[in-house]
Amino acid sequence: MSGEKRLKRDVSGWLILNKPYDMTSTQAVGKVRWLLGAKKAGHAGTLDPLATGILPIALGEATKTVPIVQDGEKIYRFTIRWGAETTTDDIEGAVTETSDVRPDAAAITAALPAFTGEIMQVPPAFSAIMVDGERAYDLARAGQAVTLEARPVFIEDLRLIAHEGETSQLEMTCEKGTYVRSLARDLARALGTRGHVAQLHRAAVGPFDDALATTLEALEAAADRDALLLPIAAGLEDLDELRVDAHQAATIRFGNPVLLTGRDAPVSVDECWASFQGRPVAIGRVEFGQFQPTRVFAAE
Repeated sequence: MSGEKRLKRDVSGWLILNKPYDMTSTQAVGKVRWLLGAKKAGHAGTLDPLATGILPIALGEATKTVPIVQDGEKIYRFTIRWGAETTTDDIEGAVTETSDVRPDAAAITAALPAFTGEIMQVPPAFSAIMVDGERAYDLARAGQAVTLEARPVFIEDLRLIAHEGETSQLEMTCEKGTYVRSLARDLARALGTRGHVAQLHRAAVGPFDDALATTLEALEAAADRDALLLPIAAGLEDLDELRVDAHQAATIRFGNPVLLTGRDAPVSVDECWASFQGRPVAIGRVEFGQFQPTRVFAAE
C-alpha cells in the first residue's frame, strides 16, 4: 500500500441508503463518505444496527437540511415475535419474561387504535437518550438499572399487514422520537402476552422512501457515483419554496433579510426556503413580508 491519504473533496447532495443489517448508522455514513471522497457527511435519523432501510445521508451543504428531514414523518415495517420480552426489546437482548399467549389477528387489530394518535411511550432502556450526561444504552450495557420517563409521541397510522401465529407484521407511520421496540413491547403487554421486534425496516423518512434508495454494493460498483446523489433541494420538499431574483439571492447569502414583492408574496411563514434558478439559497422564515435567513447555502 502507498500509505497516501485519500483526497477529500467538496461534494453536496443526498445519498439515500438502504442501510444493511448489522451495520451502525455511523459506520454506514463513514463508508459512504469514503466511497464518495466527501469532506463532510451526516445522517438524518439513526437506525439500529439490526434494522435495515432508509438512512438519508447528507453530504456537504446538504447537512444544513438534516434537521428538516429528521422532523419528517417516518414509516416502519416490522415483525413482532410473540411470547418473549427481552432486555433490548428486540432479538439482540436476553429474554426477561415469557408468555404462552399468542394473540390472533382480530385481537391485534382491535388493540391498534389505542396506540394511534398521541400516546405516552417509555423509550427502551437500550436507547440513545441521555441520562445524567450518559447514553442510556451505555448505562444499560454496564449493568446499571435505567429508568426512563414516559413521553408523548405521535403515531399517525398503525396497521396489521400479516399474521402467522408466532409472529405478526405491522406498518407504522409516525413522527420522530417514536420507538418501534417500545411499541412492540407495549402492544404485547396490552394483549396479555410478551413480545419483541424480530425484524425492522424503515421504509421512509420525510421525502425519502425505498424507491429512492441505493445499496452500498451499488454505490461501490457505480462508474459515476455522483450520479446516485439527489440534489440538496430534495431535503427541502416538505417546506414552502420562495423564488427570489439574483439581487435578492446575493443579499440573502450575506445573511441579510429581503423584502418579498409580488401579489402572492407571503407575509408570514414559520419555516421555508429561498431558491434562485431552482437552487437553494437559504432556509429561513418570513416575518412582516421579509424573508429572514437562518441557514445560508454556499453558491454553487
